[in-house]
Amino acid sequence: MNFNFLSPVSDTVLAHNELLSQQALGKKIKVHSKQQGLPDLDNVKIAIVGVLENRNDINYIGEDIYLDDIRKSFYSLFPGNWSPSIVDLGDINKGETVEDTYFALKTTITILVKKNIIPIILGGSQDLTYACYRAYDTIAPMVNIVNVDSKFDLGDSAKPIKNDSFVGKIILDQPYNLFNYATLGYQTYFNAQEEIDLMDKLYFESYRLGQVSNDITIAEPVMRDANIVTVDIGSVKASELSSHTSASPNGFDGKEICAISRYAGISNKVSLFGVYEFKPSENNEVTSMLIAQMIWYFVEGVSFRVKDDDFLNDNNYQKFITLADHQELIFYKSKKTQRWWIEIPFLEEVNNKLKRHTLLPCTHQDYLDACKNIVPERWYKAFQKNCL
Repeated sequence: MNFNFLSPVSDTVLAHNELLSQQALGKKIKVHSKQQGLPDLDNVKIAIVGVLENRNDINYIGEDIYLDDIRKSFYSLFPGNWSPSIVDLGDINKGETVEDTYFALKTTITILVKKNIIPIILGGSQDLTYACYRAYDTIAPMVNIVNVDSKFDLGDSAKPIKNDSFVGKIILDQPYNLFNYATLGYQTYFNAQEEIDLMDKLYFESYRLGQVSNDITIAEPVMRDANIVTVDIGSVKASELSSHTSASPNGFDGKEICAISRYAGISNKVSLFGVYEFKPSENNEVTSMLIAQMIWYFVEGVSFRVKDDDFLNDNNYQKFITLADHQELIFYKSKKTQRWWIEIPFLEEVNNKLKRHTLLPCTHQDYLDACKNIVPERWYKAFQKNCL
């Protein structure tokens, strides 16, 4: 297995790890080191990969990034009642060009996902999400992405890719594998009205910061339908971070971003989780610990995954039918987890992309709204995409 472009975890982190309690995570993680080389990936469920690439950051001025502080913070935490085996594969260094880094990241992710290992990507600028997406070209015919961000990152796709325009490249570059794109926590004043209108025109999902903060459970069905989850740490408000050059006074607090990370972990479909836009400085402690705790909650979510979407057996679910706006809506409720889905009907005469997405995750509130003759917005947008 060719992982030659991965550099080992630094000796500084390993020395720090030696001082930790025997019960700490750092003592239980398989680590890529200079002395031991790459660890065995047999029976591994989660792999941490750092990517030291930030040259497509619109504010790049030649600075390097390093992830040692995040690793020290994560290693120092204590595990929960977990079963997943974790490996830290070290870092992908900057290539000769950014495209070289993209290739290394894409290759790494393809290998891991095909082995049913979930990569946790630590960056680096968020344009790395484009390379993550391209890794699925040979893995899945259609991909759903959830971006936890204050901005849509659509940008101008006619210009070279940057960390504020990678989504535009994902939408327009061939092969066209993107089925749905959802943004959690966007702030209107950071996004041009044209981009907001485009999100609606493409039937993509967008949830304002206040909407999610008022009811964090909104994030759960969105995450349940995602393959890739990408998080811009700038979506967290500045007072929660020790340093971040583009931080906003408004954003998610620490508890909210950890809850969102856990929802991503619980999702049976999420096969890649990435946290980006980490800006190293002399005062990294709070930001590093927050990212470490986000990883902790994601891993905990993975450990509590339950296969609850098998609807071939009538004993596994309850079925509910209601009328809303003259549409017959069919809902399913898992008896195992009490989670809800809504059925998207096929349009046989249309060459649609939803053949494998007939059941859309939703909430109990969506069902209650349908009973009041209110069509759930997620159902409407998914149905419209089915008609494209």
